[in-house]
Amino acid sequence: MPEVIFAGPAGRLEGRYQPSKKKGAPIAIVLHPHPQFGGTMNNQIVYNLYYDFVQRGFSVLRFNFRGVGRSQGAFDHGAGELSDAAAALDWAQSVNPDARSCWIAGVSFGAWIGMQLLMRRPEIEGFISIGAMANRYDFSFLAPCPSSGLFVHGSEDRVAPVKEVMAVIEKVKTQKGIQIEHAVIDGANHFFDGKIETLMEEVGLYLDRRVGPKTEEAANQPPPAVPSEEAEAAAAASALPAPAGEPEEGRGEG
Repeated sequence: MPEVIFAGPAGRLEGRYQPSKKKGAPIAIVLHPHPQFGGTMNNQIVYNLYYDFVQRGFSVLRFNFRGVGRSQGAFDHGAGELSDAAAALDWAQSVNPDARSCWIAGVSFGAWIGMQLLMRRPEIEGFISIGAMANRYDFSFLAPCPSSGLFVHGSEDRVAPVKEVMAVIEKVKTQKGIQIEHAVIDGANHFFDGKIETLMEEVGLYLDRRVGPKTEEAANQPPPAVPSEEAEAAAAASALPAPAGEPEEGRGEG
C-alpha cells in the first residue's frame, strides 16, 4: 500500500495508492469524513472501501484532504476539498492513462464532495455514498444525477437521518437510464459502529452486480488490519474534540 504525495491546489496532498496489475483497469477514489471532526483517510469505512476496490482489480487512491495528516493547506468548507478531490482524480488518471473508467466513493462529508465531483467529471460512471449528510449539505446539484450508484445509511443515524437522503434520492432518480439504489443498515448509526462488516457486505453485493465479483483468492481473504502506524494516527485524530455546535464525524455516537 504505497504512500504517495501529489500536488494539490493548496500544496502537497498525502495519500495511499494501490495500482492494479491489469492494464486499462478502472480507477477508484475514496474520500474521507469531515476533516474538522476526526475524518482522515484512515477511517475504517474508507479503508474497507479502498480495499474492496483493490480486490476487484481497480487502481485505488485514498488521500487526506488539505490540512489533514501530512496534507498541506487548511480546511476550506468544501470548496477547497472539492478541488483536492479533482486533483486526486487528475493524478490517478496521469499514472493510469489507459484507465477506461472511474468510480468515486465517499463517507459522510466525503460523500458530499464525491457527488459534486461526479457532476463535474463525466468519466465517473459509478458511486458509493455512505452516510450522505443531506440534512446538512445541499444536494440540489444532483438534478439529474448523471451516473448510477448506491446510497447507504444506518437506520439509527441521528447525524444524517435516512428521511433526508430519501428526499434527495426521490428527486434525482428520474434520469433515463440512471438507477439510484438505496440500502439501509438496520441498527447502524452514522459511524456504523459494530456494523461495518454488514455495511461492506451490502456494498459488495452492489459492486458484484455493477463491476463483477472479486477474484476467488480475494473473496476468501478478509481486509488486512490497518497498519499500526495508521491506526495510531486515526485514533489520535478521532480523539480530538469536535468544535462546539457540530456533530463529531470521525468517531463517537451518531
